[in-house]
Amino acid sequence: GLRSSLQTSGPTLRTLSSSKSFSQNIPSSLWKLGRLNHVAIAVPDLEKARALYKDVLGAQVSEAVALPEHGVYTVFVELGNTKLELLHPFGEKSPIASFLQKNKTGGMHHICVEVDDIKAAMTELKKKKIRILSEEPKIGAHGKPVIFLHPKDCHGVLVELEQA
Repeated sequence: GLRSSLQTSGPTLRTLSSSKSFSQNIPSSLWKLGRLNHVAIAVPDLEKARALYKDVLGAQVSEAVALPEHGVYTVFVELGNTKLELLHPFGEKSPIASFLQKNKTGGMHHICVEVDDIKAAMTELKKKKIRILSEEPKIGAHGKPVIFLHPKDCHGVLVELEQA
């Protein structure tokens, strides 16, 4: 019984491992998508959220940093393979303030993925009719150029691209 079921599963595994790679269907590009840099979470109480990750879950957590040009305070939670970015409104015109008006308890705000050439990415994405929410990259929380892609063009997800 066991031997025959192991024998029947063998060809399936070989078939899967020898199947064509998904990347063969993707045209070559002037820029390359990199690793997930962070997942951003809007929070109504930054100190409570910071304490959850630091004191309850035991994560390494940064101090809060004000980014007035983006209208946010940020805190980064270090994880083994990526980071969480806790976002809280800075000023009345903060995009996080309007997000929290609709989502009182907070929630996922955006994902950030690294790219090796943000200018080339912008050019190509515009050609593919993906809306970019600014004309030029802005300097993000890590001191690197960033852009945001319109969520309606990205299946409901606000996507941040950051120069690696």
